[in-house]
Amino acid sequence: MVALHARRSRAAIAAWRALAPRRPLVVVLTGTDVYRDVPAGDADARASLEDADRLVVLQEDALAHLPARLRAKARVVHQSAATLRPLARKPARRLHALLVAHLREEKDPATVFAAWRRLPPGVPAHLDVVGAALDPALGAAARALARDDARVRWLGPRPHAWTRQAIKRAHLVVVPSRMEGGANVVVEAVTAGTPVLASRVSGNVGMLGERYAGYFPVGDAEALARRIEALCRDRDLLAALAAQCAARAPRFAPQVEREALLRVLDEACSSSGTSSADR
Repeated sequence: MVALHARRSRAAIAAWRALAPRRPLVVVLTGTDVYRDVPAGDADARASLEDADRLVVLQEDALAHLPARLRAKARVVHQSAATLRPLARKPARRLHALLVAHLREEKDPATVFAAWRRLPPGVPAHLDVVGAALDPALGAAARALARDDARVRWLGPRPHAWTRQAIKRAHLVVVPSRMEGGANVVVEAVTAGTPVLASRVSGNVGMLGERYAGYFPVGDAEALARRIEALCRDRDLLAALAAQCAARAPRFAPQVEREALLRVLDEACSSSGTSSADR
């Protein structure tokens, strides 16, 4: 059994353990597992971690946030995306940024909205927001910003294929999350040749690396606005971020994810004592 989310899948995990106690169990941990439920001592999340033969996290930095005695059975499996050929030439007279996230507190779109309100009118930084308003107040904030600033559009939810092409066309993807297990939008940006400007939270650092130059402090709209202005003035800074992202891209290849998952499944079978004939 492969279960996604330690706490939410607890009933299924417990049933599996009762039905087939020697069969392998892999639990894939989300951001809420790693950064909220497990540290808070949630009993269901903790029990699922104990029951698992192998744990999967979506980026390296998550390992340090697991209970020390359980790290030995945790493995990193990066999500993947098909590589898109980067757009050869993007408009040089403006910066086109993209925020791809359903509007809710954990994704912190409010910091991005506040940053754009701080940008002087002459700064040619355009923002497209793609995602549904799961929080009505954030939807109202997105609508108000688009009304007040001609550089901003809230496009609502869009199909995945459309969104991937939008990521490819953008100069920059902004990932302002307050908590993140391993954002798939980071993978999709990096594999499309589009650099990322991200909040410095564990989930983003684990995806982009400790030395990545494109971080800003969590919830700091002023710092984000300064980064956007700097990227508008100096496209060499944007090129440097793109180069760092390109260096990370190989780890997000579909074949790499496939091989990592197969290794985890094989280890789980061996750890549980399942024979080759039973696999």
